[in-house]
Amino acid sequence: MPQKPERPQKDQRKDASAAPPLPEPLAVPVADSHTHLDMQEGSVEDALAKAASVGVTTVVQVGCDVNGSHWAARTAAAYDNVWAAVALHPNEAPRIVQGDPDGWSRQGAREAGGTAALDAALAEIDALAALPQVRAVGETGLDYFRTGPEGVDVQHYSFRRHIDMAKRHGKALVIHDREAHADVLRILDEEGAPDTVVFHCYSGDAEMARTCADKGYYLSFAGTITYKSAQNLRDAAAVAPAELLLVETDAPFLTPVPYRGRPNAPYLVPITVRAIAEARKAAEDEVAAAIGANTARAFGY
Repeated sequence: MPQKPERPQKDQRKDASAAPPLPEPLAVPVADSHTHLDMQEGSVEDALAKAASVGVTTVVQVGCDVNGSHWAARTAAAYDNVWAAVALHPNEAPRIVQGDPDGWSRQGAREAGGTAALDAALAEIDALAALPQVRAVGETGLDYFRTGPEGVDVQHYSFRRHIDMAKRHGKALVIHDREAHADVLRILDEEGAPDTVVFHCYSGDAEMARTCADKGYYLSFAGTITYKSAQNLRDAAAVAPAELLLVETDAPFLTPVPYRGRPNAPYLVPITVRAIAEARKAAEDEVAAAIGANTARAFGY
């Protein structure tokens, strides 16, 4: 009888919580156009060093609430290769309103255009958006996946206020769009889009990509483009104009295949760059060069 193999020790098994290994470095440097360093393990210095070692030389640190936006602005002020984006995430606005004793449901609050707590938070974001190290207003937009119908009015109000901020401060607008494509595009048209609009973690199809391209909107692709079920994203990347392509991690979320489910970080950007290049049937260096130039242009570098 063959000898029964010994069960591997824990440290020999694949650890779902372990950081993925460093990918092959890019020959042409790029930027991670959307990350959340404040939600990742380890220090900012370590994250930036690992990213730089594989050709990711700049990151855009994105705030999702007032405290996170302050942190983003402080971090960008401390590190030359970190740029900040500040905003209330679409799901944050309804949470602020729900905690306000006045409540959004009161007719007076609707007519006034918001509650005191939400307007105070938006005022803080507005002040941060004026800082030179803050290169964008975002992530803002609409999310119909996590916020139900009762939060739609609040999200629309917050989104419109962020659009106004981006235009007044001359900053890029970074869009979070989850299951809300038509309304996001409609509100941008109604308000008049800023000069620079970035669809973070682009989630539409090729048809929407053509619509965005016609309007000059940047499409930022995340690790989701590597997922087996995401043919729509690969189709969109294939038709997007080279001058409107960006890449991101949205770390610690959306880790690309083959490390899906493990912690994401800016140093994993090369995997997504290669997936974009494959979808476009283009050379890796060509795609990286376009992404690098586009990020600098979009965020005013």
